[in-house]
Amino acid sequence: MDKLNRDVWVFIEQRNGKPADVSFELLAKGRRLAENLKSRLISIVAGYNAKAIAEQTFHYGAVECLLIDHPDLEHYSTLPYSRTIINLVETYKPRVMLFGATIIGRDLAPRVASHTKSGLTADCTDLQIAGIKYLKKDYQDLLLQIRPAFGGNIIATIISPDVHTQMATVREGVMRMEPVAGSVNGKITSVSFIPDESDKIIQLIEQHRQESKVNLKGASVIVAGGYGMGSKENFRMIYELAHTLGGEVAGSRAAVDAGFIPHERQVGQTGVTVRPKLYIACGISGAIQHRAGMQESNKIIAINNDPDAPIFSVAHYGIVGDVMDVIPKFINVFKQKLR
Repeated sequence: MDKLNRDVWVFIEQRNGKPADVSFELLAKGRRLAENLKSRLISIVAGYNAKAIAEQTFHYGAVECLLIDHPDLEHYSTLPYSRTIINLVETYKPRVMLFGATIIGRDLAPRVASHTKSGLTADCTDLQIAGIKYLKKDYQDLLLQIRPAFGGNIIATIISPDVHTQMATVREGVMRMEPVAGSVNGKITSVSFIPDESDKIIQLIEQHRQESKVNLKGASVIVAGGYGMGSKENFRMIYELAHTLGGEVAGSRAAVDAGFIPHERQVGQTGVTVRPKLYIACGISGAIQHRAGMQESNKIIAINNDPDAPIFSVAHYGIVGDVMDVIPKFINVFKQKLR
């Protein structure tokens, strides 16, 4: 690889041998960025007995995988992982490197960016490649790191013009997971790992993990309620409508903050990004933070008593009315149709 190459790298996160969905989402996005740069998409896999994960990355467009396979890397640990990735970045100097905005990604990416003096933007909602004129100077093929800012009131485009390697973290669900058509004959390049005494400063004694029982990302129908529902008791209608349709229940941040619904069901910038076939927004005003998490749903029905509510700007069908009147009618009609 060229020392100052134009390649796009994606760090593949894994836990107990299972790769994170966000890593494959980033490969799909990275593939398009690499096409714009006329470069290659490279996956970075660290773990133990992780060859199968490396091979999976080829289904999403990676043409090469840098595989660091060692027993000490079976479980994520900050020091050995960051030292290994830092060495790779300093050696090969990729043009772009992407991480998931997960617990692991948010721990690893800042360490790598800080040590290698690379640009880094967190929680991006979009990534593009473009030429930019900045301070009367032209820059070619910069990574445009796009994310909400100032509490979600504006969309900021951030650039890192003075460094070669540009990094970003992206939340799960923001990018589409799109396998390539056909197979990619990818190459696995083994990278040696040399343990260091400092790795033992922190040791994993015991690990307990519990998978979330809520799967909003996988739901084809989502009924979401906002602060406009008025109370936790009124939220029962949201559950009833969702149950009638065979869907999942979600809520806006305002509804979560008010205690109407648990955080694990929050949709939006600080919650989950979803793309169901049907999204019904009940009593949700539609702040940009919430729209960022659901606006790519296949069909959106919005119910709100404010005709100027921002949610109507992304809705395919809008109903101006009191949710307490409209939702019972929905439930009644659907129950009759589904008999």
